[in-house]
Amino acid sequence: MGLNKYKAILVLRDGLVFEGQSFGAPGEAMGEVVFNTSMTGYQEILTDPSYKGQIVTMTSSQIGNYGVNDEDPESRAPYAEGFIVREHLEFASNWRSRKSLGQYLKEHGITAIEGIDTRALTRHLRQHGAQTGIISTSGAKPEELLEKVRQYPDISRFDFVKMVSAKEPFAWKQQIWRWPEGVTEGCSTGAAKKVVAYDFGIKFNILRNLASAGFQVTVVPAATPAEQVLEMKPDGVVLSNGPGDPERTTYGVEAAKKLMGKVPIFGICLGHQILGLAMGGRTYKLKFGHHGGNHPVMELATGRVEITSQNHNYCVDITSLHGKAFLTHKNLYDGTEEGMRHMELPIMSVQHHPEAAPGPNDSNHLFKDFMAMINGRQINATGKK
Repeated sequence: MGLNKYKAILVLRDGLVFEGQSFGAPGEAMGEVVFNTSMTGYQEILTDPSYKGQIVTMTSSQIGNYGVNDEDPESRAPYAEGFIVREHLEFASNWRSRKSLGQYLKEHGITAIEGIDTRALTRHLRQHGAQTGIISTSGAKPEELLEKVRQYPDISRFDFVKMVSAKEPFAWKQQIWRWPEGVTEGCSTGAAKKVVAYDFGIKFNILRNLASAGFQVTVVPAATPAEQVLEMKPDGVVLSNGPGDPERTTYGVEAAKKLMGKVPIFGICLGHQILGLAMGGRTYKLKFGHHGGNHPVMELATGRVEITSQNHNYCVDITSLHGKAFLTHKNLYDGTEEGMRHMELPIMSVQHHPEAAPGPNDSNHLFKDFMAMINGRQINATGKK
């Protein structure tokens, strides 16, 4: 425990209590408590808009050792409601570091707790499911905090997408970060394929990968009508990741219905779920979700296994699509659906994150696969080029 630490408490909806120390902003944070199995990448995780409405527990025992830098954020600001770690390291050691994790959290008003048994918390969430919790530094009694938690609405009641989406369209040219060049500008010539990306909570690395794959990228707010997108004459449309229950994103589902058959579509995470609903299918909630940078996924057509980055609580029930789409990827942890392809139309989607950040880059070929689909080389039901 470092200097100037003061007491913090975590209370779950089912009454479980953990006592620790604060290392973020003072106050209270309420949200659905989930766990992330990545060993690194805490800055990318905190700034992933898909975590809006959630308190993130890191299962790795030491967090903060390389600090926070200016290049790794995945959005405009941190969106996680709160942060839970076993041990926060105040003194960062990395040439890219600009400040400590604790300082970063305080600057952005994120309440955080350390010094609790995150292994016990993770086991509890696995056994009993993700649930609402509260982190507090107020000195309130556990029973008072429990009452607050039990009065808090379920996460499925909120439309978090509108809270994180851009308010106005914007162009994106930045490519993925490469050593030693760092950040470079992407393709913006008239010859480039034009793609419109819906911002349901889009991560910057999705945009970087699209630019690196040769796309001219325009990002539009989540509630942009399909007619407005089609007026832009895109060669393809990307439906991005984002937070919350996909059934709350009715405007996204409606747009996807109108875009299907008119333009090639690539859905990622929430975008994948939105496509499933647009095809007339259903989604279901996982017990504790998939969050981390080390989840094995099999591409069914080839048998290839990729280690993927994941962050989702919901899945598409492929059987509910009644043959409109076929399963392309499967999670090897629990057998859940990880990707699909429309039987007739140029539509592809995955539940995991091919852009990683954090995590391995095994799946980033999907951005080039989308380019191939647009070029007409990969649109048949077998998935063969």
